Amino acid sequence: MSDDDLATAYRAWIDELWNGDLDALDDVVARLVSDDFVGSWPGAAGMVRGRTALAEVVRAGRLPFDGLIFDIEVGPIVSGDLVAGRWVGRGEYAGGAHALPGATAPAGTAVEFRGHDIMRFSDGVFVEYWVISEGEHLMAQLTG
Repeated sequence: MSDDDLATAYRAWIDELWNGDLDALDDVVARLVSDDFVGSWPGAAGMVRGRTALAEVVRAGRLPFDGLIFDIEVGPIVSGDLVAGRWVGRGEYAGGAHALPGATAPAGTAVEFRGHDIMRFSDGVFVEYWVISEGEHLMAQLTG
């Protein structure tokens, strides 16, 4: 797998998984990650294991926001079978049925937060994922 292939796969991770159509999410996940995918999120109760769990985490992360778009700020940086990037997410808090626990901000509150990804690629798909994001910074924007 070339560095360009890994960089392209990471861009698809951002553009299609995190920015794409939620109705197509299961198909995107099936194309981008292995059956035995393992992801590590800060604060998560255990690892995210498998395609179904990943799709659930992505939905849960996107639904509380309207117009949420992720852009790559740094990278992709490729080293062997690893790819890394720094991203920024921007959108508006939706509240309502998908309100985040502890959030007191009104619907329409603008948010911006950043994070870093490191991913391992094997046999044409992502197999492992480590993310660090500004969860505390995001919640500070939503708690006034």
